[in-house]
Amino acid sequence: MSDQINRFLGDTPTRTVVKLVVVSLVVGFVMALFGIFPADIIEGFRTFFFGLWYRGFEALGEVGRYLMLGATVVIPVFIVLRLFTYKR
Repeated sequence: MSDQINRFLGDTPTRTVVKLVVVSLVVGFVMALFGIFPADIIEGFRTFFFGLWYRGFEALGEVGRYLMLGATVVIPVFIVLRLFTYKR
């Protein structure tokens, strides 16, 4: 059972929790630095889907902007996670 959990998480549960705490702290700091809050992200998704509904597929042009916004969070998190899991 423990081996399956370790395989699923990619590491031991304790190390995984520590990694998640560190990454959450970094992402939280960066998001606060840029003035982005979870409510803003949720509102952005809501606005996108309502815009898609009301304006049709013309709203799909906003996908690129959302892709860049998401990449500003996802790419640094990915790099940090890779640095923590890099086997020396």
